[in-house]
Amino acid sequence: MNDIPWAETGLHVIAKPIGPLCNLRCSYCFYLSKQELYADVDGQRWRMTPETLEAYIEQYIASQSDLVEEVNFAFQGGEPTLLGIEFFEEVVRLQQKYIGEGRRVLNAIQTNGVLLDDAWCEFLAENQFLVGLSIDGPGDLHDKYRRTASGGGTFETVRRSAERMQRHGVEFNTLTCVNRHNGAHPRRVYTFLKDLGVQYMQFIPIVEPLEHTHASGDSTAVSERSVGPAQYGDFLCGIFDLWSLEDVGRIFVRDFDEMLAAWVGVGASLCVYSPRCGRALAIEHNGDLYACDHFVAPEYLLGNIHEHQIAELAVLPQQERFGHDKTDLLADVCRQCKYLFACNGGCPKDRIVQTADDERRLNYLCEGFKRFFAHIDPVMKEMARLIGAGRAPSEVMRQLRQQRQEKLRQKSTEPGNRIGRNSPCPCGSGRKYKSCCLRRR
Repeated sequence: MNDIPWAETGLHVIAKPIGPLCNLRCSYCFYLSKQELYADVDGQRWRMTPETLEAYIEQYIASQSDLVEEVNFAFQGGEPTLLGIEFFEEVVRLQQKYIGEGRRVLNAIQTNGVLLDDAWCEFLAENQFLVGLSIDGPGDLHDKYRRTASGGGTFETVRRSAERMQRHGVEFNTLTCVNRHNGAHPRRVYTFLKDLGVQYMQFIPIVEPLEHTHASGDSTAVSERSVGPAQYGDFLCGIFDLWSLEDVGRIFVRDFDEMLAAWVGVGASLCVYSPRCGRALAIEHNGDLYACDHFVAPEYLLGNIHEHQIAELAVLPQQERFGHDKTDLLADVCRQCKYLFACNGGCPKDRIVQTADDERRLNYLCEGFKRFFAHIDPVMKEMARLIGAGRAPSEVMRQLRQQRQEKLRQKSTEPGNRIGRNSPCPCGSGRKYKSCCLRRR
């Protein structure tokens, strides 16, 4: 099996054991509508049956090559905790049945956190599940779009769940959907998550196209919730400025890790930034396997695991074509871009802007990506240099602080620019000058 495309990295399949069913009604959720795919043909109320669960676990483990020592399982929805603890106890039992010697299983579950009581936290901690907690920032930002079916806010419940996981020793990270509302407040979002004790953060842009073809230069029609292209770039830049000054090596932001890998020259591993798609599939509750989590649609259905093995479906010609299309269908403007090495055109689902020179579409977030890449370029180059010299990339923080303090010193001596001790710090941290850069000086 060592000649399979995913021999070294492993094939990844995101499991949707309860499909799109959820106890919340987040305005921007792209998966609730998937109920239409099976509403009239499935009698299991969207719950993965024991037979399908065992087939999935057995085949998924068998699909990994001998080079893969850690088999990563990921459970999403909908809301997977609706299945109850008993379902995941069976998951753990089946994994141990099929994993064999010399390998280990790692589990991750993405949740809105609403149902995470003490019993859930005890189970997750005992079985070492990594939890992805969906939270969009402080209360007024989170509750804008993440609400219950009756329209109520969810922030306080989710915040308490985060604190409960910390008490029980559950390892968790956060997934923040960046939309038009919270996208205007990068510093508030980052500071809130940092104060919450989060050490690993993911930021996912909300892009909801209303149309798919537009003349070059026109603004793409997206929902009012969608983050703006430039806004997304500014959001990442705002968080990067805080992170690079204070938190390198202590807090991990997925996009920054991926960019450092790109600047170092090893290339990003996340599918969004890699040259190829097709190595992260999605399995529905009934065993249907799709090309990708964002392409669960009839035209991207590969087959069902009760009829064909996962390892067979993953290498079908249509899936190979889906993977290579990410590079093959790049617009000419992308091929000529100096930042192609960093984004590789971004996620195909966001390529909704038609270019003037050909029929290949441009990523809606292109402007934001360019703004972000240009902003981080000097720092990333320095971090890459430090790594090449065998030094810690966190050393860049000291250099940035010295540069910032020197600029502040020069500015404070200019006529009319004296900075008071209680003035907002010009570095943009949101703190008073005396508690920020003045203290560092």
